[in-house]
Amino acid sequence: MALVTTTEMFKKAYDGGYAIGAFNVNNMEIVQGITEAAGELNSPLILQVSAGARKYANHTYLVKLVEAALIENDIPIALHLDHGADFDICKSCIDGGFTSVMIDGSHHPFEENIEVTKRVVEYAHSKGVVVEGELGQLAGVEDDVNVSAEDAKYTHPDEVEEFVDRTGVDSLAIAIGTSHGAFKFKPGQKPMLRFDILEEITKRLPNFPIVLHGASSVSQEYVKIIQENGGNLADAIGIPEDMLRQAARSAVCKINIDSDLRLAMTAGVREVLWNNPAAFDPREYLKVGRANVKAVVAHKIKEVLGSDGKA
Repeated sequence: MALVTTTEMFKKAYDGGYAIGAFNVNNMEIVQGITEAAGELNSPLILQVSAGARKYANHTYLVKLVEAALIENDIPIALHLDHGADFDICKSCIDGGFTSVMIDGSHHPFEENIEVTKRVVEYAHSKGVVVEGELGQLAGVEDDVNVSAEDAKYTHPDEVEEFVDRTGVDSLAIAIGTSHGAFKFKPGQKPMLRFDILEEITKRLPNFPIVLHGASSVSQEYVKIIQENGGNLADAIGIPEDMLRQAARSAVCKINIDSDLRLAMTAGVREVLWNNPAAFDPREYLKVGRANVKAVVAHKIKEVLGSDGKA
């Protein structure tokens, strides 16, 4: 099966009351863990690559890893650029085999965001590639994204119709209280998503796919393993999974998950090396990390996204 766009995925997800997992990939083991889980559960899948991942692993290597996953797993997979900073990186990914790109102009003033997003949309659509735009900024740190809590802001529902109409984007990432990274909230702070904003946006954009970024739940199981094996992740807090499931039943068709995969991989590696200081074969510790990634993705697909059996 060849790579697909998210168009048909999102239509089915919107109508079916579930969401597609958009999992960030950085190396072979993470690609394998994600796609094996999705393949066994017959779930559609979005593999997404950040600017940081392209710098680390190289664009070509990542594309070829995803192509290998397509050979091994008979499920629809879209390859997506996460947080494209400008037209040039979006163009590079469009020309380089991606089927979906995100142009993140959310840090720009409204008119400038429209201008840069529209330019990417026009080029992408001419190549058969779909585009995700963003309104509102999420706090947190992840790869090249670094937004302070003071600079973060919710999406204004009164802007969404004009933004979508004028840019022609295929999906819209919104800010309703999710956050990038593993330290999403201060200790004692109660995580809360603004479902009132989501509901208002849904009314203004009927049948239009919405995206949630920064939606890792920060599994305390893996935080505990990391802490017990030489790590320091005190106060790491994420988004409760029941809130994400509620979002997936609504207009949210794509939910981004990255930090949960990093935690799972790191927990596996730390546990092996901490308990066996003489270990030096990467296969020994990476296979444990890979198994953890697979377990996390399987759990997300079945218990949070509801996309199992929907491929």
